[in-house]
Amino acid sequence: MNFSASVKSSFQDHQVTVQTMHDVKQINIVPKASGYGSSVNGGELLLLALATCFCNDLYREADKLDIILDEVNVECTCNFGAEGEPGSNFLYNVQISSKASTQVITDLIAHTDKVAEIHNTLRKGVTVSLKS
Repeated sequence: MNFSASVKSSFQDHQVTVQTMHDVKQINIVPKASGYGSSVNGGELLLLALATCFCNDLYREADKLDIILDEVNVECTCNFGAEGEPGSNFLYNVQISSKASTQVITDLIAHTDKVAEIHNTLRKGVTVSLKS
């Protein structure tokens, strides 16, 4: 499955598009107060990717097991240092409301932690190359 994301930015205009296969979506992110660039930074979006992935994967895996989740809350945190330094101390916390037993939910979270694609991508480490 092929994914892409693009940003087109000029003064007071910040357009964000994401795409999976042929499914194109616009995301509304306002420009910085200066008018140039995004009001949301890449670190925040990276954490949002982790939170979104885990949330969606919880629902996917719960559905496979006929577990009904009433509410899912995923919070991700990390630290970034000086410019150019990679992030560190990536942590996430999950809270689920469900009529399922505590053990069933604990097992679901542990299983989802093993299959969450964005988490596994970062855990593996990837090559990021500038296309010339």
